Amino acid sequence: MSKEPTAPSAVTSADVARLAGVSRATVSFVLNNTQAHRVSEATRARVQEAAQQLGYVPHAAARSLRAGRSNLVLMPASVSAAGQLVAAWVDDLESELERHGYVLVLHAGRFADEVTAARAWAELRPVAVLALDGDRMSGRAVEVLTRAGVRGVVAFGAYQLPGAFTIGLDQAAIGALAARHLIDRRRNTIGVVMPQERGLDTIARPRLEGAERTAGRSSATVTPLDLSFSHESAAEVAAQVRRLRIDGVFAYNDEYAALLVHALRAARLRVPADVCVIGCDDLVLSALQQPPLTSVRLELPTPAQVADALHILIEGGTPPVVQPVEPVLVQRMST
Repeated sequence: MSKEPTAPSAVTSADVARLAGVSRATVSFVLNNTQAHRVSEATRARVQEAAQQLGYVPHAAARSLRAGRSNLVLMPASVSAAGQLVAAWVDDLESELERHGYVLVLHAGRFADEVTAARAWAELRPVAVLALDGDRMSGRAVEVLTRAGVRGVVAFGAYQLPGAFTIGLDQAAIGALAARHLIDRRRNTIGVVMPQERGLDTIARPRLEGAERTAGRSSATVTPLDLSFSHESAAEVAAQVRRLRIDGVFAYNDEYAALLVHALRAARLRVPADVCVIGCDDLVLSALQQPPLTSVRLELPTPAQVADALHILIEGGTPPVVQPVEPVLVQRMST
């Protein structure tokens, strides 16, 4: 009877120490980049070469136990589909956090409520949580995280979140600015794109509400337009625009706006003569569309400012005020 194959045993720091001819403590000092202990460059190079030769990977959980905390900064991934602007900003943030010795981890779980989500995040024992859609969180969720040892919670949101460092981001103000511009362009039947991709409703919904409140102070009306990021869905929305005689559209962001403009043109609707279209994020390609897209530019705090504030929170200090996200209208030919 043949034996079941056994999995190879994991390489340990003791194996690295044996090959490099040093103590396990020295291996730990080198691979964890411990600054409090001086190790010669020759010894450091020998340890790193041995670790590479053996394929040794440090154990993050064990390192966290020794340090008394992890180096993980958790970001709920519900905004990962939010567009190129957010993706580029998060990429730069990852580099800035790495400068402080942290690793950014995206968590893509789906949860019924914010407290359940916080418990799931806390299981990973992150040192901090950074929520770009902070209005979905609550004081109870922050309390769950704090009790689990999370040292800093940073939330972008329209309202101050108890227990968290809040950076102002009012999605409703973005929708209001876009609607105000369309109304000023004498557009009275306004459509607001509601992207159907997962996680975007928490951004799109308050933008719709901001547009509705602004329209409510005039004779304009607002109609939600459900749009998936596909040619087929865009064609359906273009037909809906024609049927409802919508003459202005706030298209959520520049990517959805560009998709819709092409669909409107295919439906023989002229932009902006028949339908004005405004996007958001002011991407580089928005100015290259035909016609060039009017957009709402978001003046974001720099990733370095956010990373620095988070680091100060983790270390137990009081970070400086970070300026809120400011929406700014950039008018081009699509309106």
